[in-house]
Formats: sequence, C-alpha cells, structure tokens
Amino acid sequence: MPRETGYSIFPKPISIAIIVLLSLTGCAPVISKQTREQINPDIAPEEVLRNPEQYKGEMVILSGEIIEIENKEDNTSVKVLQLPAGFRGKPKDMSKSEGRFLAIADYYLDPFIYTKGRKVTVAGKVEGTRQLPLGETQYNYPVIHVTELYLWSIEEDYYYPYPSFHIGFGFGHSF
Repeated sequence: MPRETGYSIFPKPISIAIIVLLSLTGCAPVISKQTREQINPDIAPEEVLRNPEQYKGEMVILSGEIIEIENKEDNTSVKVLQLPAGFRGKPKDMSKSEGRFLAIADYYLDPFIYTKGRKVTVAGKVEGTRQLPLGETQYNYPVIHVTELYLWSIEEDYYYPYPSFHIGFGFGHSF
C-alpha cells in the first residue's frame, strides 16, 4: 500500500495566487504611483521637449539614454537623448528621438554607474531651458528637475549554443 506524504503535484489555490501576484509585480511601472498621479496625461513628452517654457512647473516622465553626466557641488546634471518609452517606461527604439534633455538631480550620481549609453527613466518638473554647447553650436536643453530617476539594468545579448528552459511570461529573440 503506497504511503501518503501529504504533498500534491498540483499547486493549491493560494500558491497560484502568490505566483500570479509575484509575476504581476514584475510588470509594474518603475516610477511611483504618487509621482505618476501628478502627471497630466494630456501632455505628450514630445510637446514638452519642443516647447519646455510652455510646460514650466509640470510634472513629466521622460525616458532615454545617458549621453553625459556631470557632478557639481550641489547637484548632478545628466544629458539624456530622449527615446520613446516602451513597457514600464523603458526607453526603446534608438532610431527615433525628439531631442535631448537635461535632468538635474539634487544629489550625487556616481559616473562609474551612470555611464554613457545606460538607459534611464526620469520623472520631474519642467524648469525651462538651458543653452549649452553641442559640438560647434549651442543647443537649448529642456531642463527637468528630477523627482525620481530609474537606471535600467544593462542588457547584453548572449548566444547560448544549447537549448534553455524558462519559466514565466515574456518574449524573446534568437540569433
């Protein structure tokens, strides 16, 4: 007669609920709900970048790729190439940009971590513009005073010469 261990090969309903909740938290936006509630959904990021003076004082979320970082005595300025935001606010599509912007944080950001090419999502208030050199010309950078700044993980494409097994939802590609 087989001995019963009390374990089932099928998960209990509570286990399913926990798994679903954990997988959903991985889909949450990277900017806090409190900050997102302050954003006017009728204002498109490209409008802010084209005419920042018109949106002075408005809270916005912009995504992009770090071009340069400069620490000063009382803040850090991050030059960012704006990129359209994808899922969770992550920058995507390097072939399309509405321009550059300057994110000003009232705290120190380590340039070894916040390096050129890293992707960021920035939430903050529009302060206007600042003219800075760009090559042999001057560029009017829209200035965003940072409320929240999210640094995305570095993604590297790996080629695995063998099959792999994954658990969870998602999309992928292969070479």
